[in-house]
Amino acid sequence: MRLDRILSNSGYGTRTQVKALIKRKAVFLKDTVLTDAGINIDESDIRYITADGKPICFRRHIYLCLNKPDGYLTALSDSRLPTIAEFIPEEFRYKGISPVGRLDFHTTGVLLLTNDGDLSHRLTRPQSLKPKTYLISHAGLPTGDDEVRIFSNGVVLSDIPGETTKLSPAILEPISETVCRVTITEGKTHQIKRMMAQINRPVLTLHREAFAGIRLNPAQISGQIRELEAEELRQLLDTSTPPSMN
Repeated sequence: MRLDRILSNSGYGTRTQVKALIKRKAVFLKDTVLTDAGINIDESDIRYITADGKPICFRRHIYLCLNKPDGYLTALSDSRLPTIAEFIPEEFRYKGISPVGRLDFHTTGVLLLTNDGDLSHRLTRPQSLKPKTYLISHAGLPTGDDEVRIFSNGVVLSDIPGETTKLSPAILEPISETVCRVTITEGKTHQIKRMMAQINRPVLTLHREAFAGIRLNPAQISGQIRELEAEELRQLLDTSTPPSMN
């Protein structure tokens, strides 16, 4: 792995900041000063790297779960609107962390972030069929057996003129007169809002309770971010397990 990437993943800043660190000859491999940012370091030797006289703390991949608040873009920078970047702890800021998929500006709840690009791709590609569960407050009449059946058969979207789209089966669970829970395995743009509009139940608020089996901790308040626990990570990495709608 390249030296600049190792240092960046270890929290020493952007590639530019890392190159400045290397330029002032502050990085060593055992007793040898490292002056080439692009040099490839054998993974077995990473533990012997020091920066400013201290051993680096290298972690190849980081896996985080954010309880996304309302009113934030699922992006790391924007010139006009607040983004989820402000919730990423300083220690992870320069480690290539990015969101896995996205939640709309006003949608809250589970949002995964990682620098594991392979896992992120596997979780978000259309073929992944990873379940996503949402708690929805809506306008209109209460949902009931008819709506449950429509969702289980696969909602047919007709909101785009001249185009109809048959969605995969989904689970709708009525909770109260104005609240329901929906689990889907697709990830089309504004899918939940479009599905609810199709049955004349406009969405008022939307909260993602779970993604690929990952849920918020009971004490995880809005805006709080945490690292995934070992069992959660094993669940995500186990791509051989068929997706569950439970």
